[in-house]
Amino acid sequence: HHMKIKPFTNALAITTLLLLFFMVSCKENAKKPEEAAEITTENNSPAYKLSLAQWSLHKAINDDKTLHPLDFAQKAKEMGFEGIEYVSQLYRKTIDSLGMNVVLDSLKSKSETFGVKNVLIMVDGEGDLASQDDKIRTEAVENHKKWVDAATFLGCHSIRVNLFGSNDPDVWVMNAVSGLQTLATYAKEKNVNVIVENHGQLSSNAELLSKVMDGVNMENCGTLPDFGNFCLKRENGEAWGAPCVEEYDKYKGVEQLMKYAKAVSAKSYDFDENGNETTIDYKRMMDIVKKAGYNGFVGVEYEGSRLSEEEGIKATRDLLIKLAE
Repeated sequence: HHMKIKPFTNALAITTLLLLFFMVSCKENAKKPEEAAEITTENNSPAYKLSLAQWSLHKAINDDKTLHPLDFAQKAKEMGFEGIEYVSQLYRKTIDSLGMNVVLDSLKSKSETFGVKNVLIMVDGEGDLASQDDKIRTEAVENHKKWVDAATFLGCHSIRVNLFGSNDPDVWVMNAVSGLQTLATYAKEKNVNVIVENHGQLSSNAELLSKVMDGVNMENCGTLPDFGNFCLKRENGEAWGAPCVEEYDKYKGVEQLMKYAKAVSAKSYDFDENGNETTIDYKRMMDIVKKAGYNGFVGVEYEGSRLSEEEGIKATRDLLIKLAE
C-alpha cells in the first residue's frame, strides 16, 4: 500500500522544486543589466563576442571622480559586454598608491564577480621596443615583462604593444623584429601573445607592419588591427593631437593586418541619425574581419567627442550587433 503513495509524493516534490527553481531563475534574469552583447550568426552560433576597450572610458577615469579604474569590469558588465581590454596607463596612479599585486588581485576578483573575460592589456609608456639604441630596446623589453606576467595572472591572451622607433622603414623593420622577438620569446613561456596595433608613425603602415610580422615569424606574435589609427604623418611631425596630413588606406590596412590578427579594435568617432559610423564604413570593415575567418572578441573603442563616452560606446555596440544580424 505504501508503494503507491511514494511515487506520487516524489513527483509532487519534484514539481514543487522545479517551480521554485523557475521562480528563482526568472528573478535572477530580471535583475540582469542590459543583455550581454553577444553577436550571433543565422544558425545562432556566436560569430564573435564583444569586449570593451578601456580607452573608451579614459575621460571618465582620468577626471578622478566619474569612474575608478578598478570598477571597469562592473561598468563593462552593466553595458552588456562579455570581455574587457585594459589600458595600462589608466592604472598608473592606482599602481603607485596600492602596488601592482593589490591592483591585479582586485582586477581579477572583480572580473570573476561580474563574469567578464579578461581579454588583453594595452600597454603604453614602457619604452620603445623598436628603438635603434640596443640599450633602450632591451630596457623596453624588460619593462614590458611585468605586463606579460600580469596578463598571465588575469587570464588575458595578449598584451598590445607599440612600435615607434625610427622613421626609416628598413631600420624600423629590423629593430621592431628584434624587440618583438625578444619579448615574444619571454611571453611564449607564459602563454601570452604580443600583439601590435597600427598606432601611429610607421606602425600605421600596414604593409611595413606585415613585414615585421613575417620577420618575427612567431606563433605568439601578431597584430591588433584598429579601424582608425591609420595616420602616417601629422602636421609639424607631431606624434599625436595634430591634424593628419597623410593616411594609409584603412580598409586595405585592416585587410592586410587581419592575416596576423589575434584581436580586433572596432574604433569609432561619430554616428549619424541611423546609427551608422560617419567616418568608417563599418559594414565593409566587418565584412573584412569576417572574411579573414576571425572569431575572437571584437573590442569597442569609442574615441569621439560629440557623443559622451557612454553614448558612443552604446552606439558602437549597437551598430556591431545590428551588422551581425
